[in-house]
Amino acid sequence: MKVALIAHDKKKDSLITFVKINETSFSGFELCSTGTTGQRIMAETSLKIHRYHSGPLGGDQQIGALLPNGHLDAIFFFRDPLTSQPHEPDVNALLRLCDVYDVPVATNPGTAMAVLNYLNEKRSEDYE
Repeated sequence: MKVALIAHDKKKDSLITFVKINETSFSGFELCSTGTTGQRIMAETSLKIHRYHSGPLGGDQQIGALLPNGHLDAIFFFRDPLTSQPHEPDVNALLRLCDVYDVPVATNPGTAMAVLNYLNEKRSEDYE
């Protein structure tokens, strides 16, 4: 299973905390991320992450390009809804692609836990 990890600047600490608490679960996935988010998660965990460009430099679009071919099972994208983002059209395009291709996307710790539980259940079914 392949999972993407993305966070806006003001939400990076929240995503890192979530990943650290659930590091065992995330260690069983193939992980990718936008640049800075991936770098910070790797610095604070033992996880290996394929890093794309940072979001404003096209990283969101690079991750979005994985969706039409079924190369992502879920996206954890902790968004900052209170701060205007210069690459907002890219963010909206990524979220739209998640809807088009029926890929779960978690935008906060509550939905992230639900998606992580879903992925863990799906993974255990694949092993049965």
